[in-house]
Amino acid sequence: MPLGPRPVLSAARAARLLIIGQAPGTRVHETGIPWNDPSGDRLREWLQLDRDRFYDTATIAIMPMGFCYPGRGKGGDLPPRPECAATWHRRLLDHLPNIQLTLLVGQYAQRYYLPHWYGSITENVRHYADALPHKLFPLPHPSPRNTLWLKRRPWFEQEVVPALRTQVHKILQEPARR
Repeated sequence: MPLGPRPVLSAARAARLLIIGQAPGTRVHETGIPWNDPSGDRLREWLQLDRDRFYDTATIAIMPMGFCYPGRGKGGDLPPRPECAATWHRRLLDHLPNIQLTLLVGQYAQRYYLPHWYGSITENVRHYADALPHKLFPLPHPSPRNTLWLKRRPWFEQEVVPALRTQVHKILQEPARR
């Protein structure tokens, strides 16, 4: 690991919502706060949660596929190291018995956890309702690098984000703002 080990996660036994993302970027590695970057800003916007609510470990757990910054590759950060999820996810999930919904943010989380892969992130997200009985909700990565993906798929903001907000706010027991 180019910046050394610094596992970044946030969880408490009482959490009802779990967010599984990819791996920390450099800013998150530096601060030790998950989703403390522009991707996190967009994710909080999708969820309609302010920072205090988002980081409330009594209700929301955050666990990446790779716990430490994996380094830089040609097109951005390298993929999460696969041994992290294989070694640690089950152990951590055993301590989160109250999870009612897991957000699978990006392809690595979706490939690992979705019972059915539809062939692309786009199709996984389009068929989000198929994952709900499994207490899963697939999402694209909210990175600024995915702005073009979002612009080309207006149905995501029009249909998926409102459904996401409804599910999340129901679990957190607060109404979604319209």
